[in-house]
Amino acid sequence: MSREAAERATQDVVWFKSSYSAGNGGECVEVAAYSGTIQVRDSKTKAGPVLSLTPEGWAAFVEFAAQI
Repeated sequence: MSREAAERATQDVVWFKSSYSAGNGGECVEVAAYSGTIQVRDSKTKAGPVLSLTPEGWAAFVEFAAQI
């Protein structure tokens, strides 16, 4: 998918900020479910790149991150 197509595809997506993100504009991650995938982006760079994961990939990431 081209960058332009990805931007158009994610414009109507409802993004959720991590509950672990501080309110001071620091490291913030947003996630959204879209078309059978989990989208992840940096909340400070909303027009920047979006990481697209399968639900299984997202579950594995969350499980790994919980161990850190």
